[in-house]
Formats: sequence, structure tokens, C-alpha cells
Amino acid sequence: MRTRVVEHASGQEVAREDRLITEEPLEIRVAAPGAAPRRAWVTMRTPGHDFELAAGWLVNEGVAVPGAIARVAYCTDTDLEPEQEFNVVTVNLAGAADLPHRHVAASAGSSACGVCGKDSVSEALATRTAVPWPGERPGADVVRRLPDALRDRQTLFDRTGGVHAAGLAEADGTLLVVREDVGRHNAVDKVVGARALAGEPVAAACLVLSGRVGFELVQKAAASGIGSIVAVGAPTSLAARLAGEAGIDLWGFTSPGRTVRYT
Repeated sequence: MRTRVVEHASGQEVAREDRLITEEPLEIRVAAPGAAPRRAWVTMRTPGHDFELAAGWLVNEGVAVPGAIARVAYCTDTDLEPEQEFNVVTVNLAGAADLPHRHVAASAGSSACGVCGKDSVSEALATRTAVPWPGERPGADVVRRLPDALRDRQTLFDRTGGVHAAGLAEADGTLLVVREDVGRHNAVDKVVGARALAGEPVAAACLVLSGRVGFELVQKAAASGIGSIVAVGAPTSLAARLAGEAGIDLWGFTSPGRTVRYT
């Protein structure tokens, strides 16, 4: 979104045009054979790759496995306001949809928190763990290269400076998919959803993050069967604990010259 700003620097004022990253709500609805669509989640996100976001969210929440997603489309309800037309997505599943209790009600989340709306602390801590990653994982030399490789593909950040990024990578550092979003958890859902909708495995050797590591991001990695997490920033105490319990290699404070592995 274009905007006008006045920049104050070195004692001067300069009026110029700038760009702000767009933040809008996305409502995710889930439909199963013989059942009407139900609202599962509302999150604030950066428009773009909405179908991937919805699919990845369902996989990471344990609502659906990748092969059970039959169709994803924007809602065509006639009573939607014009500004809602591309802010409601319906995911059709091939089988029955078992929504966790916390998503049956009118749940909503912000672009900052992937676990807002959880009914209780114990439910939030319940990790949906897939089969642990069985393959090779990146070593320290590869890990130190990954943030720069991710940064090279952050086109929205180049234009706005206002988004997070996530990428899935192979053990040799090859990036499989990169997505950006105002919400760090949305970016993770988008990369997982991209793989799911492409018919590719959602599990990968490594998840690369442009910022810090909160527990909800480790939770998503565990749900998808990811082997390691590489972050530019620090992990939280709970993130480190969860990574250890899930068998995920956790790396923080990563730059070309340094990285820290949490054991």
C-alpha cells in the first residue's frame, strides 16, 4: 500500500512516498462431504498465497493431512461485502473434518501470535508431532549460509521492511520454497501449504526463519515432521524445550560468521 511520509534525518525533513505491507483478515472455513462449511480460524495476514496459508494451517493444526485436501477456493457467498471477497477461503476436505474444540467457536488470531484463542495452557502445550525427520540434517557450515539465502528471496521485505519470512530447505542448503507474511506463523503455514498443495512432502530437513523462534513455530515444525530450525534471532525457553522433546535441531543467532545450537 502506498503512503506519504516525512523522513527526519540529519537535521533535514524529506517528504516522499513509501510503501506499507498490507495486513488484512483471512477467514478459513472447512467443508467436508455432506456438511456445510464451518469457520475454523480468522487470522491477520498479508494477502497472497492465501490457499497455501489455509492448507498449511490445517496441516499444522492437525485438522487434515496433506492428501485429504480436495479443493481450496475463495468463498462465493452472495452476502459477502466487496472487501471480504478475497478474505474468506473455504477448504474442502475429502473426508470428515474433526475441528478441535478451540476452533469450533469464533476463534481469531493476530498476525503476531500463532496460538491466540487456545482454551487452556495445557492444550496450547499439546504438541502435534509427526514422524521425526529420518534424513540428513544441515551441519553448522550450511546453517550459517541459510539466513542470507533466505534474505535474497525476501522481495516483500525489500519493498516494505515489514514482513517475516520462512523457508523450507534441504540438508545441503537448497531452498525448496520461501514465503513472506506480516505474521511469522503465517509464513510457516504458507511454506507448508505450498508443499501440500503441490503434492510434495511437507516434511523437510530444515525450516529457516527470519526472526526469533517462539514455541508455536516449533510446534508447527513438529507437526510437519521438520528436522531442524535455523533462525536469525533467539529462541524462547519453551521453544528450546519443545524442540528437544520433538527431536528437532534448533539453531539461533545465525549469521555467516556465527550460529548457536541449543541442546
